[in-house]
Amino acid sequence: MPTAFDPYQLGRARLTNRIVMSPMTRSRARDTVPSPLAAEYYAQRATAGLIVTEGTQPSPVGQGYPDTPGLHSAEQVAAWRQVTDAVHKAGGVIYAQLLHTGRIGHPSLLPAGLHPVAPSATRAAGQVFTHDGPKDFVTPRALSDDGVRQTVGDFADAARNALTAGFDGVELHGANGYLIHQFLAPNTNRRTDAWGGSPEARARFGVEVATAVADVVGPGKLGFRISPGSPVNDMAEDDPEDTYVALLAGLAPLGMSYVHVMEAAGGRDLTHRLRKEWDGTLILNPHTSPEPTGPAALGLIEDGTADLIAFGALFLANPDLPARLAAGGPYNAPDRATFFGGDHRGYIDYPALGA
Repeated sequence: MPTAFDPYQLGRARLTNRIVMSPMTRSRARDTVPSPLAAEYYAQRATAGLIVTEGTQPSPVGQGYPDTPGLHSAEQVAAWRQVTDAVHKAGGVIYAQLLHTGRIGHPSLLPAGLHPVAPSATRAAGQVFTHDGPKDFVTPRALSDDGVRQTVGDFADAARNALTAGFDGVELHGANGYLIHQFLAPNTNRRTDAWGGSPEARARFGVEVATAVADVVGPGKLGFRISPGSPVNDMAEDDPEDTYVALLAGLAPLGMSYVHVMEAAGGRDLTHRLRKEWDGTLILNPHTSPEPTGPAALGLIEDGTADLIAFGALFLANPDLPARLAAGGPYNAPDRATFFGGDHRGYIDYPALGA
């Protein structure tokens, strides 16, 4: 039986363990450029088998929250290079997560003249935080066919920048109600052209993005995150199985390093089905709400449910999480008040064991 502390070959990277630092937005990248503190933050957590960065927009229109980083300018690439150098010096492996938020966002967060886009002009219920306070989501502009293809190209360009910045690979964010997920879900994709109308057509955008990025990064350097059935950001997928089976079938020939499942409430049966459909590595962020994913999740590696387990808030608060898991704790408690924005507090000042 494998354990979480055994090494693992993930694509082209040899991981020291099977514990993953999940992508977590921290909103500390002023003007979309990672700060010097980001290098310390990620390097502190380099004992993870794999680090996946916070969501990073592939283009200016892909930004949905304040102070999130990008990978579409030379300044951003140079800042990320400091991060990857620090992680590699500490012995870690790090993937960049590319996140286009689609309809989730607000024009005030974007450069002048840009407007949130989506597969269809359907507005999400709710609000987004901006520098001027909470604002209602707006009705997005439906992407034209040319716009869809341009967006695919933006992902490929950002992946090229990720390699220049020194990342070991790229993860595509197809979860949590953002653009790729919006194409997958019938309540946000009401198209009747080649990009919607059937499970295969709704999956096409994600497959096209993955294909374009795989052509850039090469085999064994691409992951894809999904959250089938998740209601986050006003999503509705009452029967997602056919869509995600179609998606995995489209991804299968690409030589990817993994699929990363963020499990929805009551989604374990679907997780098992997707595990059977996917021959490659499966990373699981199991559903444990309201508590963050904890030590008990490691048993999902031993029973074969997943190959690797992703930890979110617990990794945020415990930079040396693998050592704490091996020792059975103790664990620092995450401070939710410092999750988003701010300075070094709640970012690089959580103590390691013995500190």
